[in-house]
Amino acid sequence: MAKKLPKTDIVLAGVGWTGGIIAAELTRKGYKVVGLERGKERKTEDYLMVHDELRYQQRNEMMQDLSKETLTLRHDRSKRALPYRQHGSFLIGDGVGGSGEHWNGLTYRFFPYDFEIYTKTVERYGKDKIPADMPLQDWGITYDELVPYFEKFETMAGISGEANPHPEVPEVKYPTAPLKETPSMKMFREASKNLGYHPYIAPAATLSESYTNPDGISRGACQYCGFCERFGCEYGAKASPVVTVLPVAKETGNFEVRTHCVVRKVLHTNGKATGVLYVDTRTGEEYIQEADVVVVSAYVLNNIRILLNSKLGRPYDPETGTGVIGKNYAYQMTSAASTGFFKDKEFNLYAGTGALAGVLDDFNGDNFDHTDLNFIHGGNIALGHYGKRPISNNSVPKGTPGWGKEFKDESIFWANRSLSVGSQGSVMPNKENYIDLDPTYKDQFGDPLIRMTFNYKDNERNQQKYIREITTKILEEMGADMITTPGDQGDWDTTKYQTTHNTGGVIMGADPETSALNNYLQMWDCENVFVPGANAFPHNSGMNPTGTVGALAYRAAEGIEKYLKNGGSLV
Repeated sequence: MAKKLPKTDIVLAGVGWTGGIIAAELTRKGYKVVGLERGKERKTEDYLMVHDELRYQQRNEMMQDLSKETLTLRHDRSKRALPYRQHGSFLIGDGVGGSGEHWNGLTYRFFPYDFEIYTKTVERYGKDKIPADMPLQDWGITYDELVPYFEKFETMAGISGEANPHPEVPEVKYPTAPLKETPSMKMFREASKNLGYHPYIAPAATLSESYTNPDGISRGACQYCGFCERFGCEYGAKASPVVTVLPVAKETGNFEVRTHCVVRKVLHTNGKATGVLYVDTRTGEEYIQEADVVVVSAYVLNNIRILLNSKLGRPYDPETGTGVIGKNYAYQMTSAASTGFFKDKEFNLYAGTGALAGVLDDFNGDNFDHTDLNFIHGGNIALGHYGKRPISNNSVPKGTPGWGKEFKDESIFWANRSLSVGSQGSVMPNKENYIDLDPTYKDQFGDPLIRMTFNYKDNERNQQKYIREITTKILEEMGADMITTPGDQGDWDTTKYQTTHNTGGVIMGADPETSALNNYLQMWDCENVFVPGANAFPHNSGMNPTGTVGALAYRAAEGIEKYLKNGGSLV
C-alpha cells in the first residue's frame, strides 16, 4: 500500500524548464513546492571536463533509459507498433533539469501567425486551403498577450541575439549582444542578401558576454567549445534549469526536490486532483503526495502518458476526431539540408556553440505567399556553426565509399571544407497523427506504454521539397564547388536523429471540445491540474520550441497563483 505524505501547496511531476520556472516563481511568493524527478540530481560540477563524445553523444549518458521505460512507434494505424529501444529520431532527457540540460540553446519566439493560424489562414486563403484531415486550430491566446512572458523568459536566460530584419516579424530586443559571426556565417549572410532574403544571427541561450539576470543569477560568456547538444555546459554559459531557475527556488527554502521518483498517476475525484502516486525507484516503495495543485511538468511524451494512465481528460479517437488527450501530436521536418563542399577554403568547424547560426525566416510561417503552393507554413533556413565533433561528422561528396582508406582520406580532407544549409520545418496536425496507450506493452510497474502513430504528410513533404531548392540556391551563391542535396522526404525514419522537438498531445485552445487546456495551461476537465510544456502546442512551428515553452510556463505560474488565491476555472 502506498504511503501517504503530508500535503503540500504544489507538486511537480518533473523538474526541467517548466517545473523549474513554476518552482522559482511560486516558492519566492511563499508557496511550498515539491518536485518529483525521475532521474538523478544534476549540478554544474557534474559537467566539468566531460568533453566525451563517445559517452554523451553516442551512448546518450544524459537520456532516459529506454530499457526501463520507452514508448512504441508506428507509421499508421494499419501497422503494429513496436518499442523504441534505442535513441534515434529524438532524445528524451533524464535527471534534474531534464532536456533543458542537454539542449542546444536556440531560442525563438513563434510568430503572431502561429497563435492564430486557423483564423489567419482562412482570412488570407479561404477555408479550402486547409485539408480536411488537418485539424488546424488557434491557440486561444495571441502573440501580443504572450509578449510579456517571452520577455521574462529571455531576460531570465540572458538570450543573446540580433533583431530579425524581416518586415513581417515583430522586432525583439535581446538582453545581450549576438554571438560571434564566423566566416562561414558571413558568407551565408552575404549570399542570402544577394538573393533578396533577410539573414540575421540566431537568438541563443548561450551568453555572448557576462550577464546577471533580474533574479541575481550571474553567468559567464560562452567559450565556443562546441559541446552543447547532448552535453551539460561546464561554464554555465548555456542557460539551463540547473544554473538559472532552480537555484532561485532552492534559495527560498520552500522547494524540495526528490530524485529517482517516477510519477505513475495523478489521483483525482469529482473534477479535482488530490495528488500524485509515485514510486521511489531506489527502494520500490510507493507514495502518495497530496497537493492543492498538481503540475504535470515532465517531457512532452511523459506528460501525455501520465494523463492517459490517470484517466484524466478524454482520450483522442482518430475514427471520430473527438477527444483531446493524444490529439495533434506533431514532430519537425529537417530533410531540406543541402551540403556544399569548398575545395579551396577551410573553416574552423570544430569550434562553435549549439546555437551559433546564421538564419532567415523568408520561408517560415506565412512570411511568403502560399496562394499557389501545395502546403501552408514553412521553416527557418540556417547555416549552423555548432561544433563538428569527429565521431559524428563525416561529410564527404556523393559517391565516396562508406568505409576504407578512401573514405578516411576524404573524411579528413573535407572535415573543415563542407558547410550545410538546412531547415527546421513546421509540422501541421493531422487526424492520423496522435498518441494513445499501447494495448500490449507495459512498463516495469505494469502501466501501459504510450503508442505514437505518426508519419509525414503531403503538407510537410511538399514544404521541404520547396525549401530544399532554396537551401541549394544559397550554397550556389556562396560558391560551393559541389553540392549534395537529399532526395524527397520518405517515411519518418525513427533510427536517425532529427530533433527532440515533439509537440502536442495535451493542447491548449479556447474550446473544451477541441482542447485539453485553457490559455493558462489549466485543464478544462480538472481545475487544479496544469500541464505546461510543448505538449500544449496545437501544431509545431518552423523553429525551436523552447522560447515558446518558457513563455507559456511563466503564464502558467501566474495562473497557478491565481487559482490558489481564488479557485475555479481561470478562463
